[in-house]
Amino acid sequence: MVQIVFYLFVLFTLGSALTVLLTKNVLYAAFFLLLTLLGVAGLFVLAGADFLAVSQIMIYVGGVLVLIIFGVMLTHKNQSQQTEYTQPNYILTQHRSWLWALLVAGGIFSVLYTALVRGDYVLLQQGASTYRPTVDTIGRQLMTEYLVPFEIAGVLLLVALIGATTIASSSRNK
Repeated sequence: MVQIVFYLFVLFTLGSALTVLLTKNVLYAAFFLLLTLLGVAGLFVLAGADFLAVSQIMIYVGGVLVLIIFGVMLTHKNQSQQTEYTQPNYILTQHRSWLWALLVAGGIFSVLYTALVRGDYVLLQQGASTYRPTVDTIGRQLMTEYLVPFEIAGVLLLVALIGATTIASSSRNK
């Protein structure tokens, strides 16, 4: 039963991702991206990575995608700005060869495949009795082993936020 649900999530995620690529309407692409991200969160749940699933939904679906949808819905072109060459999601590039894209994709695939085949999966070799929820494990590690890097990242993000606010307010005052 779990395999059937897994394959349904895979089909759902791949189908909505292909629709994102093939649709000509940006708003529809954003909505199908929402479905793609929800499908990935479902795959995370099936993989036992509940923290990643919740983070996926909270950060990407709740924040980034809503921002994209608002940006698409609030920006519109006047009819006078559109020309006969305006087509939705049409980007003309100078390079038309698929060879380079295929070589890069094949190289990335071979590197990832090699990493997967040669990987040492310690957690798979352990029994199910040692399973702890990922939120518990991440919380314990963040507050013990990785406390100093966690605090440094927090201070760095705070400094970046203060800097961005200062730059934005100084440019507004001019």
